Amino acid sequence: MVTFIGGIVLLILGYFIYGAYIDRTFEPATDRETPAEVLRDNLDFIPMPRWKNAIIELLNIAGTGPIFGPIMGALYGPVAYIWIVFGCIFAGGVHDYMLGMVSLRNNGDQLPSLAGKYIGKVARHLVNLFACLLLLLVGTVFVTSPANLIQQALPFGSNLQVIIVLIFIYYLVSTVLPIDKAIGKVYPWFGAILILSTIAIGVTLIFSDFTIPNLTPATMQNFHPKGLAIFPGMFFTISCGAMSGFHATQAPMVSRTITNEREGRFTFYGMMIGEGIIAMIWAAAAMSLFDGQTLSDMIDAGTASVVVDAVSKMLLGNVFGTIAILGVIVLPISSGLSAFRSLRIIIADYLNIKQDTLAKIMAITLPVYVISFILTKVDFNILWRYFNWANQVTAVLALLVTTRYLFLKSKNYWVTFIPGIFMLYACVVYIFSEPIGLGLGLGVISYIGGLIVTGILVAVYWYQGVHQKESLDPQAKLLHDEWPILTRDPDLAK
Repeated sequence: MVTFIGGIVLLILGYFIYGAYIDRTFEPATDRETPAEVLRDNLDFIPMPRWKNAIIELLNIAGTGPIFGPIMGALYGPVAYIWIVFGCIFAGGVHDYMLGMVSLRNNGDQLPSLAGKYIGKVARHLVNLFACLLLLLVGTVFVTSPANLIQQALPFGSNLQVIIVLIFIYYLVSTVLPIDKAIGKVYPWFGAILILSTIAIGVTLIFSDFTIPNLTPATMQNFHPKGLAIFPGMFFTISCGAMSGFHATQAPMVSRTITNEREGRFTFYGMMIGEGIIAMIWAAAAMSLFDGQTLSDMIDAGTASVVVDAVSKMLLGNVFGTIAILGVIVLPISSGLSAFRSLRIIIADYLNIKQDTLAKIMAITLPVYVISFILTKVDFNILWRYFNWANQVTAVLALLVTTRYLFLKSKNYWVTFIPGIFMLYACVVYIFSEPIGLGLGLGVISYIGGLIVTGILVAVYWYQGVHQKESLDPQAKLLHDEWPILTRDPDLAK
C-alpha cells in the first residue's frame, strides 16, 4: 500500500514541480489570442471554458487504455508502478503538454501538419500514415471494448453486434455536430461518472482486506506468468497511463477550444497526471485481487474487460460495481468518438477538404466507419497488439516534432529528446523481436541491432535539425510562433 499511495503522491508532486518547469520551458504567451478566438468556425474552433476543456482532454486521452493497459501490465508485478509514475511525469505529461502547446501556436494544426512544418514533407506523409492507422485502430478498439463491457453489465442476454451498431450510430451523430454540442454537453456528465467511480474503486481498495503489493527489492523483478520480457513489452502494454501517441492526436483538437495559453499545464500535463492516477488504481486493484496466473487466465479467457467486471463487483458489490463499470464504459466511448473526430480532421486537412458542409463531413466519415466496422470482426487481442505498436511509434514521432520545435527556438529540447530516444529504441527492438516485425526474438541481435538502427536514425534527425536551424531566416515565422494570428480565415492561416 505504501508504494501505491506514494506513487499517487509523486504523480501529484510531478504536476506541481516538473509540470511547472515544463511550462516555463515553453513560455506561454498569456496575452496572445488563440485559434479558438481568431479562427472560430463553430464546428471545431469554438472557445470553451478551462474546466470543460480539461474534462474533454481527460476523456479524449483515457479510453480503456489506462485501465486495460495497467491490468495487463500488472502481470509484470509491482515493477509496473515505476513506468506508470515516472513515465507519466517525465514522458507522457511532457509529450501531451508540448504537442498541445505547439499545436496551439500553429492554428490548432494536427500532428501530420506539424511534422511537415518542423521536420519536412516526407515526415508529414509518414506521420499522416501512422496517425490515420492509429486512430482507425483506436476507434475500432474503443468500439469493441465498451461493447464487451456493456454486454457483460446487462442483466439479460444481448447481441454484441447490435451493441456495436448502436455505438457506431452514436459516433456518427456526434461526429457531425459542433464540438461544443457533441462533446461539450455530454462529456462533463461522463467525467463525473468516471471520477466518482475511480475514486470509489481506489478508496475501497485501500480500506479493503486485500493486500496491495509494494515495490521492494524482493518484488522488483519480472512476475509475468508467460515470462514476457519487461523491455520492451511492458512499455507497450502500459501506454495510456504512462505515455501514448494517441494523445498527440487528441491534444490538437482541444487546442482549438482553449482561450488562453496559461490553461496548457492544467489541461494537457495535468490531465495526463490524472490518467496516471487512474492507471495506478487499476494496476493496484488487479495485482491485489488476483495472482498473476489467475489474472492471465482471465485475460486470455476474454479480454481485460472480464477483470474490470470482476474487480468492480468484488470491491463494490453488484449494484455499485455495475455503476463503476459504467464509469469504465464512458472512457472508451468518449475516446472512440474523439478518435474518429480527429481522424476526420486529419484526413480533411491532408486532402484539403474544408469541413463546411454536411456532405463533405460525411464523405470522410462514412468510409472510415465502414472500414472500422469490418475491423471489429478481427480478434481484439490482435487489434490491441497492433494498436500498441502504432501508438508508441506515433508517440516517438510527436516527441521528435516537439524536440525540433524546442531546438529551433534554442530552448531545453532534452526534456522531449530523452524520452523520444528511449521510446524510439523500444520501438526498434520491438520490430526486431516480435512476429509482426522481423521475428528475431529478444536476444543480442535485437538489442544490439536496435541500438545501431536507433543511433543511425537519431544521427540523421540531428543532422537535419542543425542544417534546418542554420538555414532559417532569424525572422522566420517558424521561430516566432508567438506572433499574433494574422487572419481569421482558417484556409489562409494554414
